[in-house]
Amino acid sequence: MLEQNQPYEDDDQFENQHDDRRDDDFFNRRNEPLEYRPWNMELNQFCMLMHLSQLAGVMMPFAGFVLPIVMWATNKDQSYEVDQHGKNIINWMISLTIYTIICTILIFVLIGIPMLVVLWLASLIFTILGAVKANDGVFYKYPLAIEFLK
Repeated sequence: MLEQNQPYEDDDQFENQHDDRRDDDFFNRRNEPLEYRPWNMELNQFCMLMHLSQLAGVMMPFAGFVLPIVMWATNKDQSYEVDQHGKNIINWMISLTIYTIICTILIFVLIGIPMLVVLWLASLIFTILGAVKANDGVFYKYPLAIEFLK
């Protein structure tokens, strides 16, 4: 038996000392570190804030587009969950932009204004549902999102 701080004589001795460790003691099922904390938050909280960050555009123009993209881009390589939620949010934002352009064109036919109101309400509801589900650790796919990023 080795005393504390005594170096190992060879690699076999080190491996024999640590054979009882299992890889899943340090990594989850997607081979990510168990203690990964994006921006020093719990993973579920971070995913929830990614969904809610879309609402930042209410206070500052284009912040609702930039903030979720920055949050996703800075953490997508470290966590599968962040990557999936981020792709889903970006797909929804691109889809929402397309739907908004179509509704804006339809304003000339007088159906565009009610469609914009319905689209705004749907976006608000989908964003809140996505945030609540993400906080519960569940992946939420936006119902009307076109899948650009897979």
